[in-house]
Amino acid sequence: MCTAAELTSFKRKLARVDPVLANLVRAAGKFTHVPNMEHTPFHTLARAIAHQQLNGTAAESIFGRFLGLYSNEGRQAALLEAELVLATPDEELRAVGLSFAKIAGIKDLAQKTIDGTVPAYEILRTLDDDEIIERITKVRGIGRWTVEMMLMFRLGRPDILPVDDFGVRNGFRLAYGLRGMPTTRALAEFGARWSPYRSVAAWYLWRAVDLHRTGKLPAPASPTRVKLVKKTKKPLRVAAKKSTRARKRRARRA
Repeated sequence: MCTAAELTSFKRKLARVDPVLANLVRAAGKFTHVPNMEHTPFHTLARAIAHQQLNGTAAESIFGRFLGLYSNEGRQAALLEAELVLATPDEELRAVGLSFAKIAGIKDLAQKTIDGTVPAYEILRTLDDDEIIERITKVRGIGRWTVEMMLMFRLGRPDILPVDDFGVRNGFRLAYGLRGMPTTRALAEFGARWSPYRSVAAWYLWRAVDLHRTGKLPAPASPTRVKLVKKTKKPLRVAAKKSTRARKRRARRA
């Protein structure tokens, strides 16, 4: 994602432009992320689709059964092949636990892998971030966040800031002493100062959540002023019902 020299340069920059993140970096320690391109983009993105709206254990169980459909002599296939998945009847995919929506998404991914919309890593490495996002979000069920995770964790792109990621936003809230979540736009604007290593900043914001749990997160000198997400007000009918119940309780006590 970045060399040791680049990371050192980034830390020096933070001391000037963002002392809060600089303190977080010191508290969290060494940057340890290493990109992993063990699987093809098709395999990686199919797994992401399978994991949507499920907890990790359940999703891994379903994805494991899915891989088992293409195993060789009882051993799980190391890689998924788009052609094989596209030829598999929906009933077989449904039987391993995939919903119809996820089956449609994975088969659309398979088709777009075959037609080159989703290319191999060798080609992806030659494309810029925005083009990769534009191409892969054409796949049914895949949004910008999924592609950003791929850019960071598979391709090792150094300047990705996933502003829609709850962990990144929550880490920012904790590290910068906010009373609520920052808006995605506010986080994007504030994070511009971290370029060209916003992926590194995001990684440390995830660590901020861990440090907060253990009581080791440095407190900022003062809260940072950024726009926060407005708290939604309770519907009037709900509030009226609660008010009515409260009046009845008071009448019973009288």
